[in-house]
Amino acid sequence: MKKKIEINSDALSLRRYFCEDIYSPIDVFSMLSAKEKFTVVFYPMSERISGLCIRDRDNKLIGINSTLTYGRQRFTAAHELCHLFFHKNFTSIVCAKDLDRTKDASEKEADMFASYFLAPYEALSHFIRSKLKKQDKNLDVSDIVRIEQYFGLSRQATLWRLINDGYLSFDEAEPMKTGIIRSARRLGFDDKLYLPTPGDKQYSTFGKYIKLAEELKDKQLVSKGKYEELLLDAFRGDIVYDLNTPGEEQYD
Repeated sequence: MKKKIEINSDALSLRRYFCEDIYSPIDVFSMLSAKEKFTVVFYPMSERISGLCIRDRDNKLIGINSTLTYGRQRFTAAHELCHLFFHKNFTSIVCAKDLDRTKDASEKEADMFASYFLAPYEALSHFIRSKLKKQDKNLDVSDIVRIEQYFGLSRQATLWRLINDGYLSFDEAEPMKTGIIRSARRLGFDDKLYLPTPGDKQYSTFGKYIKLAEELKDKQLVSKGKYEELLLDAFRGDIVYDLNTPGEEQYD
């Protein structure tokens, strides 16, 4: 397994590939949708699985367990990016949910990469010193909430990272594993980060697959029926049936 400094360097290089700087939070799903070679599928998977990735030449697919919290889904997307860009000799990988010490080296590396991709070492250090006005220690639960809200990390991923970087001990982190939503609400934050995707939106596909289906239709390479079949297979009945959401056409 690579050293932390090497993994952080890989995370920064991939941020540059996606035209992102090293300090700002990342909207990882919008970032992936904008890249032509990525397809992202949201699907309710086993509670033991966080996601998966498939690589076929230039095509890259990331599967996200949509029953996990939004913060964990973001972490999973970044985790799969490590496999797709920095790990060789595989076509598909299914990734376990838990962040623990029993994983193999490539999974541990991908977890660390995900943490540094969403919150680079320099960015987290700067946030703690400049925004929270704290040094290396004495972080309380309000600090934890502000860190996870700023970088878009789940509570588990936030505590795991702070322990690994020496900001918290295991004993200090233990009481912060409960009352998560309440602690965020009391500081005035939205609770979206700590909730799974709503049930009616847990199946969906974005990215290259949808664009290819549109191209096939526009070039008349498939029938209308086949085009609609392709979209329905990707859980995009909203496109097939032209389903609008309230306020969708509002121009303000």
